[in-house]
Amino acid sequence: MSANRRLVLWRHGRTAWNAEQRFQGQTDIALDEVGMEQARMAAQFLQHLTPDRIIASDLQRAAVTAQMLGDLVGLPVITDPDLRETFAGTWEGLVRAELMRDHAADFTRWAWDSHTRPGGGETRVEVAERMVRAIERELAHVPEGGTLIIATHGGAARAAIASLLGLPPDHWSCLGVLSNCAWSVVREDSTGWRLQEYNAGSLPQPALADDR
Repeated sequence: MSANRRLVLWRHGRTAWNAEQRFQGQTDIALDEVGMEQARMAAQFLQHLTPDRIIASDLQRAAVTAQMLGDLVGLPVITDPDLRETFAGTWEGLVRAELMRDHAADFTRWAWDSHTRPGGGETRVEVAERMVRAIERELAHVPEGGTLIIATHGGAARAAIASLLGLPPDHWSCLGVLSNCAWSVVREDSTGWRLQEYNAGSLPQPALADDR
């Protein structure tokens, strides 16, 4: 890797189901009023990263979040179903209390096991594979030193970041839950991808020193 491109993985704004702690998965839920405002505010920050390309999950909560930025910087938003959240099968629509009551063992296992299928749906490894596939397709259109902003979902973003960093799947749970409309930044260098910011709500600051 020598192109020194930057990826910004941006979680969508809040939905009513987020507020209710209801498992969304690939159910297509709209942003609520809080989520719309979160997206507007985040876009004000992210425009200063001068994106070269903006892509988004085709689920409306991510696509609308991305469009807030696209409108500010004058770029189209390209949607891709490979950027969707984890498909969670029969768990979608259930609140956390119901999951803990009726599926406690599987829900607890899913929290740390990247090969568990939530509600009979996708494993985190499968989610990471399609996320990285979509990212690699779009990177072909990003110039050296350029920035690709990806509006997606919390679980999908975490899986993609872990995979890009080369973490073993057994360790993916070490990455914390992402807040609504927070973003994470990974950047290419000569050895691969490096994590620059995680679950951020402000712009990356230049490092004044390094550990190498």
